[in-house]
Amino acid sequence: MQQGQPEPFSFYDGAVAPGKRSAFDIPVSRVASGQDVTMPVRIVHGAAPGPVLFVSAGIHGDEITGVEIVRRLLKRITPGKLSGTLIAVPIVNVYGFVANSRYLPDRRDLNRCFPGSENGSLAARLAWLFRTEVIARADFGIDLHSAAIHRTNLPQIRISPHAPQAAELAEAFSPPIVITSPLRDGSLRGHAKRDGVEMLLYEAGEGLRFDPFSIRVGLNGIVRVMGAMGMLRLAERMQKIAAPVHASKSIWVRAPRGGTCLLSVETGAVVSTGQRIGTVNDPVGRDEELVTSPINGIVIGLARLGVVNRGDALVHIAEIGHRDIELDQETEERLAGAMLDEDEIL
Repeated sequence: MQQGQPEPFSFYDGAVAPGKRSAFDIPVSRVASGQDVTMPVRIVHGAAPGPVLFVSAGIHGDEITGVEIVRRLLKRITPGKLSGTLIAVPIVNVYGFVANSRYLPDRRDLNRCFPGSENGSLAARLAWLFRTEVIARADFGIDLHSAAIHRTNLPQIRISPHAPQAAELAEAFSPPIVITSPLRDGSLRGHAKRDGVEMLLYEAGEGLRFDPFSIRVGLNGIVRVMGAMGMLRLAERMQKIAAPVHASKSIWVRAPRGGTCLLSVETGAVVSTGQRIGTVNDPVGRDEELVTSPINGIVIGLARLGVVNRGDALVHIAEIGHRDIELDQETEERLAGAMLDEDEIL
């Protein structure tokens, strides 16, 4: 923990005194009817010096699990017991949040628009604002996401390759699984790393739904990260938790035919090659087709829709353990590909 007396924390058009908290609402634009739209930012500036951590949610407006995690985090953190500064952005994409939509009004995905532009599209301007006001002031970041509508994710942390601080703090977060995945063009995580700020990306739960388990894992994980960064002193019970599983490859198992789908696994289930994970049935006949796992792994995501077409994504499995069989070429190629984001899984 750093020694000395902290200075006021300068942010946007003001400053936050040591041991205090403050609210900022940064202008973004106006809606067509003339009302202002702002990005809410809440600063908790500790009574002792330390690192600056940003925690953001709602990059995608329909991913509300992270919004609740940030709300609970702000209730839990006391400025007088904090070393360093917490920058909390509970809803980055306010437009999508109020519209129950993943996207901005121009149908752009904000997480593909970094580093943004001060004079670009609405998405580019919002990305630029977040980058210049939040990322530029931070030493480390945690961005909170969930699955898309009609899908759910096992709580998981995704980290970038060659990011030693993120790898260390992912262990402190201690989710069920940590996945090393490549950086994507235009992503917040990618441009934060290029700006010298490593990040954890938390994926958990379902779009437009609150999941108590995902919220609890996310909140406790952030608190443990803050403890590992020297920002908080944690009780011993908070520090003792099972180490996460690690993976770097995953695959979506898809429907072999159209019909009704009955899955026989849940997120977190450990599956082996050839194991039954569900069936796709003819809803007006007697035919059914077995769905099996092509690899040894852990289920990290599921589709929630019971009616499917051929080729629909059903079960997301992260590869773990040693292979005991040769995989077919298609499976090998899919495992070797980049991990898809939610909007890319069709």
